Amino acid sequence: MNLIQTQAAHPHVRYFSMKSDSGDRNYRIYVACPFAEPPVDGYPVIYVLDANAVIYTIVEALCIQARRPEKTGVSQAVIVGIGYDTDEPFSPARHYDFTMEVPLEELPAHPEGRTWPRQGGADRFLRFIEEELRPVIEQEFPVNRDRQTLAGHSLGGLFVLYTLFTKPNLFRNYAAGSPSIHWNEGLLADLECKFAGSLPSRAGDIRVFIGVGELERRHPSRMNENAEALYERLRMLEGAGCYTEFHEFEDENHGSVLPVFMSRTLRFGMQ
Repeated sequence: MNLIQTQAAHPHVRYFSMKSDSGDRNYRIYVACPFAEPPVDGYPVIYVLDANAVIYTIVEALCIQARRPEKTGVSQAVIVGIGYDTDEPFSPARHYDFTMEVPLEELPAHPEGRTWPRQGGADRFLRFIEEELRPVIEQEFPVNRDRQTLAGHSLGGLFVLYTLFTKPNLFRNYAAGSPSIHWNEGLLADLECKFAGSLPSRAGDIRVFIGVGELERRHPSRMNENAEALYERLRMLEGAGCYTEFHEFEDENHGSVLPVFMSRTLRFGMQ
């Protein structure tokens, strides 16, 4: 591949830098190249947010499970991780990319009493994925455009829901781990209503997976309660073409749930 110039820490992963057309964002794009010939209809593709933190976790899970697809339900796929030019697992830039615009006074209090980073760039970030990144991936790999997944955790899970409600046919599968619904709760609720009302006029099925850790029930944001309530609402839309799964991972917290959520996302993304 011409674009992928740097070997990452995993033998199946390369990465390259990509600047958004707006000129104010530099992304580190990780790509796990499949190690088998593509299916006739092309590889499934899974786009993963916060790639600095999770890319090796999901790629290693793929390498193990895809060797026995008849037992695991996981086949070869292209994994695309969207990260940042940092060696830290999480960049403050994610706050802008994953959130909708909302007054700072409406945000939760910072646990350390500081001001939150800049917010409100979800629309621009979504355009970057749709109009800039996806065409690059689809040019480089034989992919199945009808089997594409977007996965994110925490604020990334919030962005997955934002994408689902505003561009539901952009992906077939949406995997939201421990979504920070409380962050933009009012705006998200409005978008959800519009999404539900538009479903009968849309072509094709949409699949949603919401996963949380059992121990997140202790979180003051009511993360599990919000996620489960959203699941109950979305599952009522199955007849209109939106299939939804929910799973609470036993004895996992907000951080430890990531590996099991990514593993489950693999299976979910094979559909």
